[in-house]
Amino acid sequence: MNIFRLAGDMTHLFSVLVLLLKIHTIKSCAGISLKTQELYAIVFTTRYLDLFTTYISLYNTIMKLIFLGSSISIVWYMRHHKMVRRSYDKDQDTFRHYLLMLPCLLLALLINEKFTFLEVMWAFSLYLEAVAILPQLVLLQRTRNIDNLTGQYVLLLG
Repeated sequence: MNIFRLAGDMTHLFSVLVLLLKIHTIKSCAGISLKTQELYAIVFTTRYLDLFTTYISLYNTIMKLIFLGSSISIVWYMRHHKMVRRSYDKDQDTFRHYLLMLPCLLLALLINEKFTFLEVMWAFSLYLEAVAILPQLVLLQRTRNIDNLTGQYVLLLG
């Protein structure tokens, strides 16, 4: 544990809290890319496959559960909550996010710590996280409608 990891964890946590606050309080996901949220859910699912096999610390376990739970709940809100899903503009969120996954997987197969399933999935999650924000940036550029909470979310996530 070091100050950089803590700072990274906290800014990511604040970005997720800002997004959940926006979605929950105003019952809207306008300006948010579902594709980006799905990519982050995949990032954390593949990164934290070791959650139930390897214990590092209480902090580590809690943060893993928070990041997994929050990313999955954001996707759920955007896909299934009757009020929130109406505000999602799928006509504007057209980035082909699944095309990002194959190059990331191939890169993970080639460049990893050691060639085991968990390590390849860890590497995949790192590569995918680096490009997961692209659908959100394209959506913001396309709509040019950035409210305060969406702007703060993207800033903190970056």
